[in-house]
Amino acid sequence: MPESWVNSAERIGADLHLNLSADRGSRQAVLSRALREAIREGRLAPGTRLPPYRSLAADLGIARNTVASSYAELVAEGWLAARQGSGTRVAERAAPPRPVRTAKKNPPAPPRPAHDLRQGQPDAASFPRTAWLAASRRALTAAPHEAFGPGDPQGRIELRRALTEYLARARGVRTTADRIVICSGFAHALRLLFGGVLRGPLAVEEYGLPFHRGLLSAAGVRTVPLSIDEQGARTGELVALKGVRAALLTPAHQFPTGGPLHSERRAAVVDWARSQQALVLEDDYDGEFRYDREPLGAVQGLDPERVIYLGSVSKSLSPAVRLGWMVLPEHLVGQVLEVKGQREAWASVLDQLTLADFLTSGHYDRHVRRMRQSYRGRRDQLVAALGAQAPHVHPTGIAAGLHAVLRLPPGTEGEVLRAAAHQGLALDSLAGFRHPDAVAPAPDGLVVGYATPPDHAYRAAVDALCRALGPGPEA
Repeated sequence: MPESWVNSAERIGADLHLNLSADRGSRQAVLSRALREAIREGRLAPGTRLPPYRSLAADLGIARNTVASSYAELVAEGWLAARQGSGTRVAERAAPPRPVRTAKKNPPAPPRPAHDLRQGQPDAASFPRTAWLAASRRALTAAPHEAFGPGDPQGRIELRRALTEYLARARGVRTTADRIVICSGFAHALRLLFGGVLRGPLAVEEYGLPFHRGLLSAAGVRTVPLSIDEQGARTGELVALKGVRAALLTPAHQFPTGGPLHSERRAAVVDWARSQQALVLEDDYDGEFRYDREPLGAVQGLDPERVIYLGSVSKSLSPAVRLGWMVLPEHLVGQVLEVKGQREAWASVLDQLTLADFLTSGHYDRHVRRMRQSYRGRRDQLVAALGAQAPHVHPTGIAAGLHAVLRLPPGTEGEVLRAAAHQGLALDSLAGFRHPDAVAPAPDGLVVGYATPPDHAYRAAVDALCRALGPGPEA
């Protein structure tokens, strides 16, 4: 119980704001009302010991009987409590009521699925924490003092140099550090490019992420779909698209249908860009993960002045590491930096320094090799399970990447999705990635992200998928 005393006119008048002379009524009524208000507002906390009525009367310059009568009145009302040998205190039950606030009811969060085979992220449990921490420590120790000031919007030179070496070696990208601009990921790159650098309609593949199409639409960009077959986007269709001066492609591994862009079409899209003074935006979202094919270099290597190369660590490391890069034609670097602003506002300088060390120390390559082996094993397990339990379903696009497309018998996609939901399995339908203006008939299918579950949960997720697919109509 607090032992603080209210024992002076200065404390009462100043700290508790009891201005007795400004109130109306008898002295007793004024004092009672002032004390009651102080208790109600919490300025006199429950358990606070009040001074003897003689002392308070002397401090306030009023009669002792007035203070005694006021104390008695408040005791009778329950505001104060008086005990022999303990003095007069603010009653515990006189605590000021807390204001009742009506909390806004947020919509309930959707229940987490029992099994998750949605595409879009690597195995979060496999993030190389120990190696990343070691790289961070080395980077912080070696960082110059100026690294902790306002960030350069182009990105730390340490990271841009490391990316120059890595991208040339691993992806066949032709660049120098002064042509690289660091950003916080692919979506951020699109916002920068279409925030004042590129204008007009944009050709895109007829299958892609709805999020990216929505982002472009919000920026006032009209997207025109290019049809897709087993050789990738039909780049020959670009010639007939009037007013289109840019095309966004996923040449290394078409998203989500899978498969690389055929070599003749790679050459054709570069020829189109040259003849039309146009640009190709190359989204290399998971180019490091290949299993049954030879390495495929970036289209950017064919013409660095006509191809904007876009990459990030969202698939190779983690989407939580918000770092990406644009390898730009020389004439666009200044324009992108003007849109970005004078200071780095998105990509953490400390993360940039850490990634630079992670690349130059070889830890990035080792992590990619380890995850390539792990994901290949998961893919093989998926293919084997489908062959044994759902032979009527055919996986495609599995020579590379972190997902597979399952082609379904016509008219069965909705039924399979409902069966998957009954199993507590989260899946993506192939139709959900199709451009709304695409002309060709949409085949039934699923996009299965075999990298998403942790190792201990993967087998159960695949079994749930096979149950949802069923044995097939001929079983």
